[in-house]
Amino acid sequence: MNISAHQKAIAVIPARGGSKRIPRKNVKPFLGKPMIGYAIAAAIGSGLFEHVIVSTDDEEILEVAMSLGAEVPFLRPASLSDDFTITIPVIQHAITKCSDIGWASDYVCCIYPCVPLLQTIDLQRSFQIYLDSDAKFCYPVIEYESPIQRALLMDDNGRLRFVNPKDELTRTQDLVTTFHDAGQFYWGSTDSWLTESRMHSNAVGYTIPTWRTVDIDTFDDWKWAEILAKSLVDERL
Repeated sequence: MNISAHQKAIAVIPARGGSKRIPRKNVKPFLGKPMIGYAIAAAIGSGLFEHVIVSTDDEEILEVAMSLGAEVPFLRPASLSDDFTITIPVIQHAITKCSDIGWASDYVCCIYPCVPLLQTIDLQRSFQIYLDSDAKFCYPVIEYESPIQRALLMDDNGRLRFVNPKDELTRTQDLVTTFHDAGQFYWGSTDSWLTESRMHSNAVGYTIPTWRTVDIDTFDDWKWAEILAKSLVDERL
């Protein structure tokens, strides 16, 4: 699908240099390619964006991103690159800097840099869902593997109790299906990004299968993502 001639979209990939749990995570080789390369390739391959921009504070990430086809027309300030910076201010900064150089946009998609299982079709289909809705944002979600209504708490002695005691005897198939953020990307209008303080609450969901996403925070997550990514490649051969 393509955006109509009078509409413009940009992708912003926020990739700071100071990752702690997996050092240099955004440019660390993943199955032979820098991790950020998968986000860049999916964005470019979708055909949706006039510009695929990497927002970073790091010179190495800048060089790698540009070598993979992304644009880095500015560096992100240190004040927006620490462990506590949330996503919306980073995207607002990118929108403002792009506007300053004449890159106006109607829609912005924030794509996280560690998404090796992301497919271009997800960006395309979710964008259409967003356009067909009246929501401020759209992002991919996956089902919880086990019903959260039957979640357990454990005290210091190892004794268990239900968070919702009334659901202890309820059959799992009678419980409402619940979802959580897949942590891959977020569509929004430029106006939504600039005026909203939350991107999860007023959004429409795009469901993806649980086996096609991994939140990569630890080295175990990284290895599991490699196993899944390799199996998907082998499946296509």
